[in-house]
Amino acid sequence: MRFPRSSGVLLHPTSLPGRFGIGDLGPQAHEFVDFLAETGQRWWQMLPLGPTGGMNSPYQSHSSFAGNPLLISPEGLVAEGVLAAADLKLMGRGSRTKVDFATVAREKNELLRLACAAVPPDDSRFQQFEAANASWLDDYALFMAIKGATNDKAWFQWERGLVSRQAKALDQWREKLAAEVHYHKFVQYVFAFQMENLRAYCLNHQVNMIGDIPIFVAHDSADVWARPDLFFLDAKGQTTVQAGVPPDLFSRTGQLWGNPLYNWEVHEEEGFAWWIDRIGALLKWVDLIRIDHFRGLEAYWEVPGKAKTAAKGRWVQSPGVAFFKALEQRFLDLPLIAEDLGVITPEVEALREQFGLPGMRILQFGFSLSASEEKHLPHRFVPHCVVYTGTHDNDTSRGWLHSKNVHTTQSAEEIQGERRYALRYAQSDGKEFHWDLIRLAMESVANVAIIPMQDLLGLDSSARMNVPGVARGEARDVGRQLHL
Repeated sequence: MRFPRSSGVLLHPTSLPGRFGIGDLGPQAHEFVDFLAETGQRWWQMLPLGPTGGMNSPYQSHSSFAGNPLLISPEGLVAEGVLAAADLKLMGRGSRTKVDFATVAREKNELLRLACAAVPPDDSRFQQFEAANASWLDDYALFMAIKGATNDKAWFQWERGLVSRQAKALDQWREKLAAEVHYHKFVQYVFAFQMENLRAYCLNHQVNMIGDIPIFVAHDSADVWARPDLFFLDAKGQTTVQAGVPPDLFSRTGQLWGNPLYNWEVHEEEGFAWWIDRIGALLKWVDLIRIDHFRGLEAYWEVPGKAKTAAKGRWVQSPGVAFFKALEQRFLDLPLIAEDLGVITPEVEALREQFGLPGMRILQFGFSLSASEEKHLPHRFVPHCVVYTGTHDNDTSRGWLHSKNVHTTQSAEEIQGERRYALRYAQSDGKEFHWDLIRLAMESVANVAIIPMQDLLGLDSSARMNVPGVARGEARDVGRQLHL
């Protein structure tokens, strides 16, 4: 795709301010769109929108097709007439400065069950949604119902008949859990309705939405349970190989993600239909998609299934050209941004360029003393790229410059050298370094500039969204400081 010169903001909805302990798709999201439009911004970039699984990570989702129930707006349910305003007293008992996921999930579940009881199963709009999404919704709703009935056990720990998807076992559990299956379908119906309303509001204000597709899916997901043949698993559903990346600046032993790897041969035999459906589903909610870990579509780091770190692995070829040719036949102008960060080879660059995908440039990376990272400095940009001061994986710009708690394998001398270089390059005295980086991004030749909200607010490391390879964290209410 070719983009007009424009800019936008990176902010996941969970970080919006709100009355109920977590940001959502309701009034505050619509007010944020007003803010973007009023300030001339044309893009709102989010993280993945799927239901979060382990560690509440959007990159470990229970489904590649479903939406996150935690993002459903209680106020939207009142506006839609399925709840009374008095029902909202069930919400808002958690923290107001960071997301207490356990409390929010429990409260929102109570509220959604009230709403589900208020909508008859034969509601015509619900039935239309159910029929239109049956290809993924039936398996997902049954998957979630069974997890609830088994104390949240992973699917590969269920009884043998369910693990191997024997028809008799599936029918028995579907009948036994019919009410729960209906509930999970209803939740997805509400999410889709609110998400489509938000997108329509964005388009009415000339703001486009950028979504995010994790390249890999969670092992404990409806995707893997429903189609185990698409992944490298053994007869018991365990991974024979797993995803990760080799040692890098974030970790001396690499990052062991643990996701199952794709059996690309089967995907290719089916014309990559599962991937086409996955991208098509997200494009109902967003206009453009950042495809995470793009380099894995040229070659991926394969780690043995029982390995404890990602240090010992190997690069394995992916069907990159065939994959993108299949996408081209379905999607006009491939509405994708390539997250081409990490170990990028000439082959990865050639794949991205062959299909005209814009790459990413991260200003923080450009100040590395390594010559290979110089492409992240503005004087090396090409117009067909998207520039960020940092991503959700980076520290905030203020934190990057000043923090002593640095999650990197670099020496203290190297870190200080990078910081001195950054100040010289940005002609900054360090007092408002975040604005100096924003200026560099905006003045560069990149067609699109995306600024994390933390940098617009000048926040320090306490507002960092994620640390790669660290399996803990919290979503902070950074949007509250906007006074929306």
